[in-house]
Amino acid sequence: MAEELLVEGDAKGNGQLTRSLLAVAFLSSFGSSMLYGYNLAVVNSPAQYIKAFYNASITETHHWTPDEKFLTILYSLTVSVFAIGGMVGALLVAKLVTRYGRRGTVVRSSMLVFIGGALMAFSRGCGSPAMVIIGRFITGVHSGISLSVVPMYLGEIAPKTLRGFLGLIPSIHICLGVFIAQVLGLHELLGKEENWPLLLSLGMFPATVQVMLLPWFPESPRYLLIDKGNVHATIAALKWYRTKGNIQAEIDEMQEEQRSLSSVQSVSVWGLIRDRCVRWQVISIIVVNVGMQLSGIDAIWYYTNEIFKNAGIPEPHIQYTTVGTGAIEVISGVLGCFTIDRLGRKPLMIGGFLFMGICCAGITVSVLFQAELWFMRYISVGCVVGIIAGFCIGPAGVPFLITAELFKQSHRPAAYTVAGCLNWLSNFTIGFVFPFLELATGPYCYLIFCVICLGVAIYTIFIIPETKNKTFMEISQMFASRNNVLEEELTSNGHLKMAMMNGYGTLSQYDEKYEIE
Repeated sequence: MAEELLVEGDAKGNGQLTRSLLAVAFLSSFGSSMLYGYNLAVVNSPAQYIKAFYNASITETHHWTPDEKFLTILYSLTVSVFAIGGMVGALLVAKLVTRYGRRGTVVRSSMLVFIGGALMAFSRGCGSPAMVIIGRFITGVHSGISLSVVPMYLGEIAPKTLRGFLGLIPSIHICLGVFIAQVLGLHELLGKEENWPLLLSLGMFPATVQVMLLPWFPESPRYLLIDKGNVHATIAALKWYRTKGNIQAEIDEMQEEQRSLSSVQSVSVWGLIRDRCVRWQVISIIVVNVGMQLSGIDAIWYYTNEIFKNAGIPEPHIQYTTVGTGAIEVISGVLGCFTIDRLGRKPLMIGGFLFMGICCAGITVSVLFQAELWFMRYISVGCVVGIIAGFCIGPAGVPFLITAELFKQSHRPAAYTVAGCLNWLSNFTIGFVFPFLELATGPYCYLIFCVICLGVAIYTIFIIPETKNKTFMEISQMFASRNNVLEEELTSNGHLKMAMMNGYGTLSQYDEKYEIE
């Protein structure tokens, strides 16, 4: 039966970008990653209206007028509670993807968008600031799940020659989401006071499209074979995503990884941390994911208008300047997507972080001297644009991509849980602390971001190997010497007895119920 699914032909076809691969990459990113970017930036434009709503609601309900400091704290909570939800979502990733699969988790988690969106849409009519905050929290849970699961899903369905390109499509959609939020937040569109609940809840539309269409696409072949042992579904999924070419080599590579695993069960977070075979991989994802958020990019996204105001940009022009930065984000993301499989992961990471570090230092210098030198305000804006461009070219998407690449199937869900939790914890820290950090240190706060960016770049240069065009097993073997592990420990497993599957790869003993007759 399975040989009927076998796609005969030239194996060269496996590395080509097919319509089905492109469609699932854009669809999964459109209803998930884009919403992450949208929700990051959407609170920036209506900030004064949200504060005014909080002030009016609290005054009417509690007969008490809050001061500006209290409103600032409440607004900071509104901004940063999104990251708290994201951290909760990240904690759920390992269990969800093991139980429901990669695609199944993306589809099911979309229900959270409708709940959170409805709360925010009706918050003003109900006069409840709590509905805004809870809605932001729930949409944050969705983003915490999808931000890890979508790159995992795309990384597992992509051929190794296209893993970089498909892996950065979510980062393009993150940038696109930020840009859409900035455009819709213009006063001429939805930037008026009466429209802010609608602006906050528009994410329900992309989620609807995703829920309607994504279930028609197959699950990750690696999940179907290694986690579920379903050979027939694996071959069918590969046939769907490859359309032509001999998939023999991919089946062999998956089964080689399967044989290397001491267990087909997913490793827990604690098991991941204790496993010496992946010690430096764990350290690497911690460094790049924490560094990505502490680079200062979230401070730029959350408080763009305030930064431009402090830089001396006239207030009527700020919203248009912000939209311009959003367009640069999208262009930079597309540039990174089309160059990653040519240049590799390391050059984009190193170049991005170094450029961001230089621009962070540039903001500090320009703000300090803008009173004496009139042109410094334009340098400040240019440095903000430089940080955004540097981030979107590499650091925006590569950390999520290499989190998938550095680990084998059994360790991947736990790795995404660790990376996601640290990513969101850092996101929350910046979102909540930055306004107070800026008040305390002034422009010198950007020097902190500069040091972090340079540190991550140096770590990447000396520790993280290039993973371009490497299989997951080859990448694990590249870390073997650094982890003081023999390569035999990574590639051998005496617990699995293999049987031939009618000449189509090999089939492990526990999968005999799927063996072709």
